[in-house]
Amino acid sequence: MMLLILLIFLAKAPATQSWGSEGHYITCKIAQPLLSEAAANAVQKLLPSSAEGDLASVCSWADTVRSIYPWSSSLHFANPPNVCNYDYTRDCHNTQGEKDMCVAGAINNYTSQLASYGDLSTAVPYNLAESLMFLSHLIGDIHQPLHLGFISDLGGNRITVQWYTEETNLHHVWDSKIINETLKEFYDLEVSAMIEDLQRNITGGWSDEVPTWDSCSKDSLSCIVRYASESISLACEWAYKDVTADAILGDDYFLSRLPIVEKRLAQGGVRLAATLNRIFSSGIDFSK
Repeated sequence: MMLLILLIFLAKAPATQSWGSEGHYITCKIAQPLLSEAAANAVQKLLPSSAEGDLASVCSWADTVRSIYPWSSSLHFANPPNVCNYDYTRDCHNTQGEKDMCVAGAINNYTSQLASYGDLSTAVPYNLAESLMFLSHLIGDIHQPLHLGFISDLGGNRITVQWYTEETNLHHVWDSKIINETLKEFYDLEVSAMIEDLQRNITGGWSDEVPTWDSCSKDSLSCIVRYASESISLACEWAYKDVTADAILGDDYFLSRLPIVEKRLAQGGVRLAATLNRIFSSGIDFSK
């Protein structure tokens, strides 16, 4: 009941910065059809009733609880010290220096929490519905390159740019502006059409790459560090490249960066599904 009340309240709350709501929705829509039967059953059991079985409907939940859970703000990002590589020991902490308080540490933590689902031998000390919603959101975040951007500019938040005729910042360009421009220019604002295109690429043009996206050792942290390392590399190669303060970003920037955004959304979805499939692969029948 408390979770339902919280979700109703948060539906009215303003969103904060992350992959925009469309980006998280897309990632989770890609993930859900890729779930194994066991994972799909567990997700259905854990989702709040207000979600009506749709994981994507709560994939922006973690953004809306930052004012209620102030400690969670640092869980959406990790900022290396102006170098194009990610080091977990060096980079995973909050502004108070607390270790593991970053997007990679949080994904690892919520993965571990969800692994306790179905364990009847002991009381589970976690709200696993919230664990699922945090995990689903944060796997999206770790695939947004500027969530692993430099600490000096807070992942591009301090870099003011002009997106066509609108003043914004570089981080917001990657969170929302590129996706929104794509929806406007190519999909008549239909998110479902963009999702279908990405799904076709996953089974078509990217199909040779996909097995490498979701391959992961049993050591979940090593996979998470890999996702983070990809993002800071892409931030250096694409997000920051040729961008200075007050730069005007238009068609050249949009069209050259769009393929990166599309693939990161797809990778996030495939990897979220793979993560949930690994978590719930214990053989327990979660449908009962």
